[in-house]
Amino acid sequence: MIQQKPPIDNKNFILAIVLSTLIIGLWQFFYIWPQQEKAKLAAQQQAEQQASTPAVTPDAPVSSAVVGAAQPREMLVAASPRIKIDTPDLDGTIRLKGAALDDLKLKQYREKVDPTSAEITLLSPSGSANAYFVEHLMVPAPAQTVKVPTVDTEWTAPAGAVLSQGSPVTLTWDNGEGVVFKRTISIDDQYMFNIAHEIVNTSKVPIAVLPYARIQRQDTPKIEGWYVFFEGMLGVQGGTLTEANYSDVAEPEGTVKTASTGGWLGFTDKYWSTALVPGKDTRVNNTYQYQRTNNRDIYQTDYQATDPILVQAGASVTYTDHVFAGAKNVKQIYAIGAKYGLDNFDLMIDWGWFYFLTKPMFWLLDYVKALVGNFGLAILLVTVLVKLAVFPLANKSYASMSKMKKLQPQMEEMKARFGDDRMGMQKEMMELYKREKVSPLSGCLPIVVQIPIFFALYKVILTSLELRHAPFYGWIRDLSAGDPTSLFNLFGLLPFSVPQFLMIGVWPLLMGVTMWVQMRLNPAPTDPIQASMFNWMPLIFTFMMASFPAGLVIYWTWSNLLSIIQQSYIMKKNGVDVDLFGNIRESIPFLKKKVAT
Repeated sequence: MIQQKPPIDNKNFILAIVLSTLIIGLWQFFYIWPQQEKAKLAAQQQAEQQASTPAVTPDAPVSSAVVGAAQPREMLVAASPRIKIDTPDLDGTIRLKGAALDDLKLKQYREKVDPTSAEITLLSPSGSANAYFVEHLMVPAPAQTVKVPTVDTEWTAPAGAVLSQGSPVTLTWDNGEGVVFKRTISIDDQYMFNIAHEIVNTSKVPIAVLPYARIQRQDTPKIEGWYVFFEGMLGVQGGTLTEANYSDVAEPEGTVKTASTGGWLGFTDKYWSTALVPGKDTRVNNTYQYQRTNNRDIYQTDYQATDPILVQAGASVTYTDHVFAGAKNVKQIYAIGAKYGLDNFDLMIDWGWFYFLTKPMFWLLDYVKALVGNFGLAILLVTVLVKLAVFPLANKSYASMSKMKKLQPQMEEMKARFGDDRMGMQKEMMELYKREKVSPLSGCLPIVVQIPIFFALYKVILTSLELRHAPFYGWIRDLSAGDPTSLFNLFGLLPFSVPQFLMIGVWPLLMGVTMWVQMRLNPAPTDPIQASMFNWMPLIFTFMMASFPAGLVIYWTWSNLLSIIQQSYIMKKNGVDVDLFGNIRESIPFLKKKVAT
């Protein structure tokens, strides 16, 4: 004879699961998958673009020469005299024509997980596909006719000069009218270029110039953020953050202009960034702008000083500004901001609206990783710490759930007694809850607490450069990317690739299994709709989570396992029978039939 168990009211638990599924499902359907397709389309369009490359013309009369169709990057680099850049973190060149910083690669970062793959290319010359470069120029002050350096100026440098840490390089140009311009470039820290501009006036009349600098991108960059983090033009002026999306500045009224003293502005990608940093006490007008010419999208951030630099006859004047060009390493970004007194330079990294969760989550992960040597292990340990932090709340919730289960016989008796009198039954149930000191919403609390932690970790894993290409163990070589295996080719044993939506790897499967087991801690609902939802929910989550970063799936799986242990312990502590294997057996039709026979 089979012992019948009282039906369990899982409405609150199901409601929490449905809400969680809805949030993740909508996020996946309306943001992640469409943005993946959009990124692929944008990459195809960029590859097909071939056109001339003019510059956005700023208020100042500064412009680049018009070139023909997009040329190969390496050919353009080799076509003009250059100074070599060689530091532990950077390699590249500075073009002597125009003194443009337009050839820069990041030594410590690779395109792929394979350490022998190509270095990350950050800057490329004007005229190449996806050109990206920095230029420092000058504009004559009003009523001045002094000949100043332009993008076509041929600077000179000492023979064999190499720009490296501790070894600056000085460029020189004589305008032929008694004025010599010198530019001394040095590299501080990892990615900060310091540029000292000296103007030596040997003429018989005073001169005045306005410093001007710009960063320009040709062609729309590939966007990877999927609305999770910002990519585009950004800067901080007067303590205020300005963010300009590529699509926004492309609108007819999309140009953004600000005025400030000091500050910084430039471009940010997912992991890399550039920024112009004028002198801290320099008053400047800043511009974020766009122009489309000959089927090329041209984006530019620039600043121009508002106060002329006056150089008396027979005198010289030096002013200094900076350029950041490199990786968005969190500690390095914070250190540079503090060293140079830059307002909110840490906003180069998009911590999001919930920065009060994401920033502590990153620092905690980074600290634990320093102790254990692996970000995957750090995720597992941080999950334990989070579970311990919310243990009192979870303990109270699971205890209340256990009491609710013990009240099931009384609730079933009420249903039979009140029949269709829903109001009377509801009132009696509220009295029962009050008398027994239980909350009908207690089952939602563990999931509600987990959701903000989940999204904070999701943001950190996707945003932080430190987790890019960070390995775990086995086949997981990049915690910021999805599990590369798939059930549908037997995890690589069969020699064919599968579509993205069928990339159901080992860790997503483990996540689904642990979720299914956790739900089996409760007897299967007697209501067929609820029972069907319980059976399908882990499968739905498995497919949805398959494309998420492996680090996040590992967190969810481990969290499920800890929740199973925790809930089982609390249920036993409160005198509730934990018939896990019996519940699993009853949820599988053919096993249930076999037992009934």
